[in-house]
Amino acid sequence: MFPLSSSHLQQIFNKLDKNGDGRVSIDELMWLLERTCIDTCRADELELLMGKTSLDFIDFLFFYDMIINVDRNKLEENQDSLIENDLHKAFEVFDSNGDGLISSEELQNALSRFGLWDEHCSSLDCKTIINSYDRNSDGFLDF
Repeated sequence: MFPLSSSHLQQIFNKLDKNGDGRVSIDELMWLLERTCIDTCRADELELLMGKTSLDFIDFLFFYDMIINVDRNKLEENQDSLIENDLHKAFEVFDSNGDGLISSEELQNALSRFGLWDEHCSSLDCKTIINSYDRNSDGFLDF
């Protein structure tokens, strides 16, 4: 979702304000939220959240800003979750026995499967790689 200009928001506000009283009711706001597929609460919860039964244009701007920030935070959380999920999947490619650890042998096998390991490399090379990133010095990489 991208931020809208205040002139676009004014147009939206004016369309929502069906009776022309300069205020958008909670029901009118709920109509908009339902049409834009924004997960929200029930009308009574929205009224409690807003502390009002209707919003003037300034209140509408604050509400819009709050929705945009919540939506942006959800997007960031989803992206973080997707990245972590992808990292887990990549880790599992190397952790062939599924014990939650990558040994030097598992690293060598995975690199061989990818064509990134040749006969000139020794198992000591994989141990060196593991040791470079092994924070707890147990000889394995964990997630």
